[in-house]
Amino acid sequence: MVFILVILNLAYLTANEYQHIVRIVGNDIPGAKKIIAGLTQIRGIGYSFANAIIDSLKIHSNGNIGNLTESQVQSIEKIIKDPNSANFPSWFLNRRKDVETGQTIHMITSDIALTVRNDIEREKGIYSWRGYRHMYGLKVRGQCTRTSGRKGGAVGVQKGGKVLPAGAPGAPGAEAAAPAEGVAPAEGAAAGKGTAPAAGKGTAPAAGKGTAPAGGKETPKETKGGAKK
Repeated sequence: MVFILVILNLAYLTANEYQHIVRIVGNDIPGAKKIIAGLTQIRGIGYSFANAIIDSLKIHSNGNIGNLTESQVQSIEKIIKDPNSANFPSWFLNRRKDVETGQTIHMITSDIALTVRNDIEREKGIYSWRGYRHMYGLKVRGQCTRTSGRKGGAVGVQKGGKVLPAGAPGAPGAEAAAPAEGVAPAEGAAAGKGTAPAAGKGTAPAAGKGTAPAGGKETPKETKGGAKK
């Protein structure tokens, strides 16, 4: 059964003169591609234009481009080179009212790049606004350029972080700053981690009220009325 199907398939391809490579207006298109997908490989031919060509020639759109006959390929090339012969509307073409000839044509392949380059040079030569924008490499079609289209090495502002006030935790030199009045020093800060005690002072006083400091003077005691003895 499989052998019979293979023979029928080969007979079908031979009858339609299947071509592995189809050349249309200087472009080599693989014969395994669908007709619409193959025609869109030609620069200047989009999906809508390719579909219009197929409809005007009454070609089955689901077939492969390798199954096209020589006459069908020539008809496709004729429409691509002269769309007016197939009564295509003028708004369907990509070059309306050409500056030099005044005609409405459809450009393909390398003619597109050449014509665009000539248009830009003409705009620069007459010093139009579009020409100035092209000369400086800026956007031409009215785009917003506040955040995009910037040129140069530095884009944006380099952020260095928040500026902390002097003496704040984490600020430079905050470790050497003295603690504020009434605020107990951090744990280990008063001891001074490895620093020797001040010269001339004795041992630290024992905890508790009424003990004499190292200088020998008694601290005044407070009574209930608030008077000092």
